Amino acid sequence: MTFRAIIAPAAVLLLLLPACRTEAPTPGADGRTMSPAGQNGQLINIAHRGASGHAPENTLPAFDLSLDMQADYFELDVYLTRDGVPVVLHDPTLERTTRGPAESCTGEVGDKTLAQIRSCEAGSWFNAEFPAAARPEYASGVAIPTLEEVFQRFGRRANYLIEIKQPQKVPGVEEKVLELYERYGLRKPAEEGWQVVTQSFSEESMRKMHALAPELPLIQLLYSRETSESIRGMLDGIRDYAIGIGPYKNTVDAAVVQAVHERCLQIFPYTVNEPQEMTALLALGVDGIISNFPDRLNDVLGEQRERKAHPGCPTRRGSAALEGASGVGAR
Repeated sequence: MTFRAIIAPAAVLLLLLPACRTEAPTPGADGRTMSPAGQNGQLINIAHRGASGHAPENTLPAFDLSLDMQADYFELDVYLTRDGVPVVLHDPTLERTTRGPAESCTGEVGDKTLAQIRSCEAGSWFNAEFPAAARPEYASGVAIPTLEEVFQRFGRRANYLIEIKQPQKVPGVEEKVLELYERYGLRKPAEEGWQVVTQSFSEESMRKMHALAPELPLIQLLYSRETSESIRGMLDGIRDYAIGIGPYKNTVDAAVVQAVHERCLQIFPYTVNEPQEMTALLALGVDGIISNFPDRLNDVLGEQRERKAHPGCPTRRGSAALEGASGVGAR
């Protein structure tokens, strides 16, 4: 089976520009210049925890399927284990999405060692919860991956949106994540082409990441309790360290989108699963959408992927996509 080159032509995955900086566009590996979304970019399809409407969330099968479904990025969540290993899981506790020995597979992720996490399987719950999407291969043998294992599997053939979870629980997650970007050759592509975008609900974590690596593209996630007015009031502070926001879908209105774009930021609402919601948000002018169903989003996007520039925002480097990157092809 083949999947579309998610490291696709630069015009396809144009994403994320910092707040109105004025550097010239950066040539890609093939000599072309790249422009961010909001300039001559296209709308971005982000698979939430992978194609989690079709496969167990935050697992390798969900990430594989997101590529098959032609998502532009897949999103994943990262916690540190008690012994300091970044693992990929959404919830702070293990009960909902894992099964296994109670002493290892219940309780908080940050209280468990990697060896304990290894004893949990992360697929059978999905078959029980979503029987229409169940597959025999999800019933056993689906593991909780480490972030390193994700990078080992996909390398530069995928684009990543990585959420840092509970950074206060086991300190040092930012340094660990950044170390893995370096080890797998992703820091420079992240800085120069947004191949990896990092996000968190924790402003402290994002400011720390910005201090550690000022050129990394960061997204400030915003809680569902926010309002249009409160979001607009945050934007001047957010632009100091981030290149965009990830608000809850129901908090997005025309005033928010306008205020975001006036500051040359980007906006990627979560978690948008119904076609009518997708259509409404696209009409407001969001820059992309985070969805459990990247296939549905591609159907809605159709011919809408082309979009107009944000007036007044300078062109600069910003595509995560370099056509022909190694590793793309048959699987």
